[in-house]
Amino acid sequence: MSELKRKSPESLQDRLDQVHELLRRHRLVENLVHRQEGEHQDLVESLVHKQNLVELQRKLDELHPADVAYILESLPLEERLAVWQLVKAERDGDILLEVSDAVRETLIADMDNEEIMAAANSLDADELADLAPDLPRDVVRELMDTLDAQQRERLKSALSFDEDQVGAMMDFDMITIRDDVSLEVVSRYLRRFDALPDHTDKLFVVDNDGLLQGVLPVKKLLVSSPDLLVADVMSADPVVFDPEDDASEAAQAFERYDLISAPVVDAQGKLFGRLTIDEMVDYIREESEQEVLSAAGLREEEDIFSSVWKSVGNRWAWLAINLCTALLASRVIGLFEGSIEQLVALAALMPIVAGIGGNSGNQTVTMIVRGIATGQVQVAHGRRLLRKEAGVALINGFIWGVVLACIAWLLYDNVALSVVLLSAMTLNMLLAACMGVVIPLIRLRLDRDPALGSSVMITAITDSGGFFIFLGLATIFLL
Repeated sequence: MSELKRKSPESLQDRLDQVHELLRRHRLVENLVHRQEGEHQDLVESLVHKQNLVELQRKLDELHPADVAYILESLPLEERLAVWQLVKAERDGDILLEVSDAVRETLIADMDNEEIMAAANSLDADELADLAPDLPRDVVRELMDTLDAQQRERLKSALSFDEDQVGAMMDFDMITIRDDVSLEVVSRYLRRFDALPDHTDKLFVVDNDGLLQGVLPVKKLLVSSPDLLVADVMSADPVVFDPEDDASEAAQAFERYDLISAPVVDAQGKLFGRLTIDEMVDYIREESEQEVLSAAGLREEEDIFSSVWKSVGNRWAWLAINLCTALLASRVIGLFEGSIEQLVALAALMPIVAGIGGNSGNQTVTMIVRGIATGQVQVAHGRRLLRKEAGVALINGFIWGVVLACIAWLLYDNVALSVVLLSAMTLNMLLAACMGVVIPLIRLRLDRDPALGSSVMITAITDSGGFFIFLGLATIFLL
């Protein structure tokens, strides 16, 4: 018996390294050929050029579209566009769906309208809805004209919803059945398909008017008697979503109920589409990335290899705000220049008070923003959260204030300075905790992103507040 040969799959990083190496080798050989003169120079250059590009194209053809997207995102702009030209045209649409919005913009800008149309024509209506906002308007109009009536209606429907609503994420590729047929009939019906839609773990049971009656899990279809009717084994109370439901709530439901797919119905109960786990995973990842960016004051996802000016435009707003808050903190220090001159130890200790306060505030803000994202925290919880976080801050402030006070006493042999330091530490951590609750809840009340710039604002408040409290107490009790 022949022994089965196993080949360990290459990691995605290995593939990326191979692409980098092929690009490096291509540039190296190209430079060497350019330095040589001779009648056969053009021929040699053409052969070398084709050899390297064929090898690179072969590597790309072996990869999943998501892996190609990862490689494109990991390359500088010039190399990215060179690799993009080697991707087969029939794969363009799938890859454009996988890349980040920022990188997709650079790829589409390098394509002419005919290439964009060819890429879009290979996609379903729900996939086109994801891509349409990034396409030129004239291309979208031309694309609409090429779709059949059903696809056009589905695309318009998907585009009518906001990007954070279920309707913008639903999939129209699903299998529907009737409840008055046997499982044997359903099995024969399924065998007519070349392949089932991705993530098909259940079939949707509808009546003659398209109203959802229930769902038939595929696992029940496989293990139940083929003579039973669909109505006998279907689940009549599945988890369903409305197209206008918030996508974050849908993502939480998928996690809570371990869903793979779920029906989307309109107000009349008519089956509209379905949600699948892949869309929910993508949404959760994007929201997580956006939350990290927002906390740092970045307005949108940024292509790491984008132009200098584009990156400047994305980052300048909160840097300007940060500059203003830093100037405010410096003016607070300026109010107490005389106190600092008389007791130089104040200059060494005040950054500690501000720094620990900022860290405490960021811990609180992170917890509150996370609670808002998971739906556990509402504006109505504000008072209770304030009391809880204030209690935590007072205890932590006192404990670590005592530690810092003892260190200050050992360094400066000044009991009064140590007491002032303990008091300032406790009060600043209390301020940080309160602001860590109030800032995201106020932004939530105003329908703004609670995470946007939260860490920047907390740092500004704890810096200015910490300096003012510590130097103010020192001026009153030490000088």
